[in-house]
Amino acid sequence: MSQPRSSGYLRTRYAQDWMLLETRTQRVGFALFAACALALPFFAGAFHLDIANQVLLASIGAVALMLLTGYAGQISLGHAGLLAAGAFTTGILFKEFAAPFWVTLPAAAAVGAALGVIFGLPSLRLRGLYLAVSTLALHFIVIYLGSEYESKRGFSTGVVIDPPRLGSWTLTDARAWYFVLLAAATATVLFSLNLMRSRTGRAWRAIHGRETVAGALGISVQRAKLSAFVVSSTLTAVAGCLFAYYRGFVSAEAFSLFLTIQYVAMVIIGGLGSILGALLGAVFVVLFPYGIEAAMKATALADRLSSLIFAVNYAAFGLVMILFLVFEPKGLVGIWQRVQAWFLLWPFKQKPVGK
Repeated sequence: MSQPRSSGYLRTRYAQDWMLLETRTQRVGFALFAACALALPFFAGAFHLDIANQVLLASIGAVALMLLTGYAGQISLGHAGLLAAGAFTTGILFKEFAAPFWVTLPAAAAVGAALGVIFGLPSLRLRGLYLAVSTLALHFIVIYLGSEYESKRGFSTGVVIDPPRLGSWTLTDARAWYFVLLAAATATVLFSLNLMRSRTGRAWRAIHGRETVAGALGISVQRAKLSAFVVSSTLTAVAGCLFAYYRGFVSAEAFSLFLTIQYVAMVIIGGLGSILGALLGAVFVVLFPYGIEAAMKATALADRLSSLIFAVNYAAFGLVMILFLVFEPKGLVGIWQRVQAWFLLWPFKQKPVGK
């Protein structure tokens, strides 16, 4: 008797639950994507390479927020403040103590973890709008302290930071930055994917679904909430540190409340509860302003509306968020899943068993 042919999607061993790439199609697709990602800096110009670096930086922060909001279900409006905390920690340590890169990076992570504990404590009592307002306070406190440091030290244009150095090698080339940021983003994604398959990640999913039921099943709801804030804040502060080194300066003006809205849009537009959604959302939000400008130039509206280009960007960005919330609540991941299902099911035939 012939054995049924495996479809490639049916798990037959427990070890398959731990595989990140389950099928041959996924492995081939990932290999092609990795080859394109590694080859990109050798063919892209300076402008496009800078956009790619922006996408990689945004991906780290978007994945961090996805862990907190998309998986653990905790609302946060202090994301820009955490980015600023990591960036200002880097700037202050560099200016005051000439600290090198391998000191400022873990220091920024430690500051992010501490802020995660401090501002995660209200999540043990608050939820919904009240929790969002409490995390919003984080943004204003960090920005205020950063602005005070700038004014007291006389850094009117921001805190200038030298590029990171490793021995005699200095990280200044955009192509080298691309590979550093690609490695950082890849490490963040792998860490997050494995974390979500651990006991901690399963606890986050449980409290997102229903806190009362999670507590009844023996999950420490308070510990799970606090750990979500700590992990997310740590990764976000690391992204702020990398942002400070990449841009070469730190300024409070770079971390406006609109930056928080952009990161929230990344997880909403990308698709809540999905690491892939965070990555797709980061790509979409970073490229969106450039797409609007290109569309305006193509229609000869750039000259007429040159003074209103920022307002047009904001209006179009808000419109896109509304459209996704109303017509595509699952985000870009939902669109991708439907496209993938169409190719998998077409042409709606089944292979005969044993042939």
